[in-house]
Amino acid sequence: MGRKLLLEHINVPGINTLKVYREKGGYKALEKAIKTMSSDDLVEEVKKSGLRGRGGAGFPTGMKWSFLAKPEGVARYLVCNADESEPGTFKDRYLMTYIPHALIEGMIVSSFALGANTSYIYVRGEMMPQIRILEKAIAEAKEAGFLGKNILGSGYDLELYVQPGGGAYICGEETALLESLEGKRGNPRIKPPFPAIAGLYGCPTVVNNVESIAAIVPIINMGGDEYAKIGVGRSTGTKLISASGNINKPGVYEIELGLSVEDFIYSDDYCGGIANGKRLKAVVAGGSSVPILPANLILNLANGEKRLMSYESLSEGGFITGTMLGSGGFVVLDEDQSVVRNTWNFARFYSHESCGQCSPCREGTGWMEKVLHRLVNGKGKMSDMDLLVDVAKKIEGNTICPLGDAAAWPVASAIRHFRDEFEWYVNNPELSQKQNYGLAHYADPLPVLETVE
Repeated sequence: MGRKLLLEHINVPGINTLKVYREKGGYKALEKAIKTMSSDDLVEEVKKSGLRGRGGAGFPTGMKWSFLAKPEGVARYLVCNADESEPGTFKDRYLMTYIPHALIEGMIVSSFALGANTSYIYVRGEMMPQIRILEKAIAEAKEAGFLGKNILGSGYDLELYVQPGGGAYICGEETALLESLEGKRGNPRIKPPFPAIAGLYGCPTVVNNVESIAAIVPIINMGGDEYAKIGVGRSTGTKLISASGNINKPGVYEIELGLSVEDFIYSDDYCGGIANGKRLKAVVAGGSSVPILPANLILNLANGEKRLMSYESLSEGGFITGTMLGSGGFVVLDEDQSVVRNTWNFARFYSHESCGQCSPCREGTGWMEKVLHRLVNGKGKMSDMDLLVDVAKKIEGNTICPLGDAAAWPVASAIRHFRDEFEWYVNNPELSQKQNYGLAHYADPLPVLETVE
C-alpha cells in the first residue's frame, strides 16, 4: 500500500483522545507553525504542496487562501465544510469519528495562517455522534492551551465552534452553507462577490473541506516541497477514497494520487476485486454528481493507457470518455446492476435536494426524475432518452450553483454510455420488471486504434 499521511494512526486505540493523539505526534504542526512561521510562510507552504481542495472542486488550496481580503479592522473567518452529503461519500465522517484532533489541529493552523480569530465547523445535522466527538475534542484542545486566548503564549487567540446544519444537500455549496450559518434559509448566493471578499456576516471568509484542512497538518510537519513529491503531476499528496458498491472490501482508503484505477479496484490492499466473482460493469468515480463510466473506460483511457486515480487522468477525454475525481465517492456496479435504475435513484435525490431558487434546476430535476421513473417502471418511450439529454443541457450551466450541473451530468453520461440499456427498458417493458439488462459490451476491451505511419 502507498504512504499514509492522514490515516497512519487510525487503528491506534484511543487515537480519538488528545493524550494518544499527542503521543503519535499530534499538535507538533501547530507548535511549529505558531512558534516559527508567519501567516505568509504558512500560505506559501500550502502553495508549494500543490494541495487541491478535497471536497470535489479540486481548486488549489494555497491559491484560494491567497485570495482572502485583509481589510484593516475587519474580522476574517475560516469555515470547515463538514456537510458531507454527496451520495457515495463518507470519508469526512470517518475522519471526524476516529481522528477528530487531526481536523481540530488543521483548523487551528489554518486559522492562524488566515488571521481568523473565530472559526466554525459546519457539520451535517444527521451526524450527531460526530458533532459530540468534535465538541469533546475541542474541549480537550482548549484545556491543553491549543485553543482560546494566547495560544501557546503566542498572543494569538482563536475560538472554534461546531455548528449543526439542517441536513440539506444544498448547504454543501459554500455560499448556501454561509447563509445557513447566519441563520437564514440555505440558498446559494450569486457570485461575485466571492466569500474571500464578502463571506460570513459580509466579512472575508475561506471555506474548506474536512480532508483539505486535515491535510494541512502533514504539509506543515513535512514541508510543502516534500508533500508535493507524493502523487503524480498536479495531483499531489494522498487522497481519501470512499469505496462502496459491489466490491469485496468497502471502506475508506487513503491512496497516493497516481495509483491505477485497476489496482485500486482489484488489489487486495484496497477494494479486493468485485464481490461474488462477478464482472465489473460501471463505476461512479467521484460521488453521485460525476459522470458514470463503463468498465472499459474507467480502467483505461481511450488510447488504451491505464487510467489513474488522479484529477488529470480521470478527467482525460472530457465528458465524452472521462469523468472526475470529485469528492472521492467511488461506487462500483457489477454485471447484475441496472444503470437505468441507478440513474433514476440519483435523479430522485437531486430533485428532492434542489433548493428551488433557479427555474432550470427546480423544474428540470423534477422532469428528469419523472421521465426516469417512467422508464424504470416499463412505461418509457423511445423519445425519452433524447428528452432527458435535452433537459440536462437546459439545466447545465444555467444555475447559480453547481447543483444543476451535478444533476445533469449523471443522466447525460448514463445515456451516452449505456443508451442500449435504456432502449432495452423501452422495448422490453415486462421483462425489465423481472430482470436487469446485464453486462452486454460494457466490459469488452477497447478497440485498438490503428496508428498511421
